Amino acid sequence: MIEDKNQQRTPLSEFGEFGLIDHLTKNFKIQQKSTVKSIGDDAAVLNFKNKNIVVTTDMLVEGVHFDLSYVPLKHLGYKAVIVNLSDVYAMNARATQVTVSVAVSNRFPVEALEELYAGIETAASIYNIDVVGGDTTSSTTGLLISVTAIGEVETSHETYRSGAKPNDLLVVSGDLGGAYMGLQVLEREKEVYKVNPQNQPDLSLYTYIIERQLKPEARKDIVKLLEDLKVKPTSMIDVSDGLSSEIIHLCKNSKVGCDLYEEKIPLDPQVISTCEEFNIDSTTVALNGGEDYELLFTISQDDYPKIKANPHLTVIGHMKEAKEGMHLVTRADTRIPIKAQGWKNFNA
Repeated sequence: MIEDKNQQRTPLSEFGEFGLIDHLTKNFKIQQKSTVKSIGDDAAVLNFKNKNIVVTTDMLVEGVHFDLSYVPLKHLGYKAVIVNLSDVYAMNARATQVTVSVAVSNRFPVEALEELYAGIETAASIYNIDVVGGDTTSSTTGLLISVTAIGEVETSHETYRSGAKPNDLLVVSGDLGGAYMGLQVLEREKEVYKVNPQNQPDLSLYTYIIERQLKPEARKDIVKLLEDLKVKPTSMIDVSDGLSSEIIHLCKNSKVGCDLYEEKIPLDPQVISTCEEFNIDSTTVALNGGEDYELLFTISQDDYPKIKANPHLTVIGHMKEAKEGMHLVTRADTRIPIKAQGWKNFNA
């Protein structure tokens, strides 16, 4: 972590656990009617009346999920919330609250946690959610962040991974591969910095893909869009581990096969140019890169006219009978079995 030697450093011990929580969360505002009681008691109290509740938890670990040599703490706090909200939206639900727990070593001063929580507060404000609880504890191995997100969905509107049918269309929001290529640029510049700390990288050519890595956005807008279009997806998942892994999840849970068309995969021009620079195949990046946090879903062919002209959505394939398998149809019209090559937590 690159530090300013003149920056104020208040030790965590100055506040104590409960004082630290009060200090870090004093600016959080309540925005949801369903929040009855927020931070300050043994548990939060939420009231969702007759709606179904969705709950999801994700964890970010220093050295595994992020590198503080190039990830600003404010961006990290923002991203920690976003990756959880994305899972809520992947259920076709509306995110309403989060809890945030942090394990931190004494190498971090209070000011560092203030930056982290400023990012959390920014995400809560932009996505109109309440931070209603959490925990802080000590760590001997750096920084660990665990976020639990809570959401609500009208009964029968929730969407699982298991509802796709043969002949359904496979649709994705936004574009793919940007987060992975942003990471490649950041890792390259880190190596250059280690050799020459005086070198200041020019990242102006990579603005979009670096933002996709450091400050991703969850697709809350797609859930609203589908509702407005009166389209209920038959299955849905978010693209966190790479397109190929997510397609396999949908197919296995729904007991169907799939044809994915290479020429239809949406790629930003900056992804294409950076892939050429790094001599990496852009289709491979889109299939296996991950961390794009787009929504991948299936719809009935009857709903195609409702979405066909929308610039945020791309039809990239269709579902088939399970016995026909899962294939990438290349630009040369070759059929290649889809395999999960994305990042795996427990690989050596």
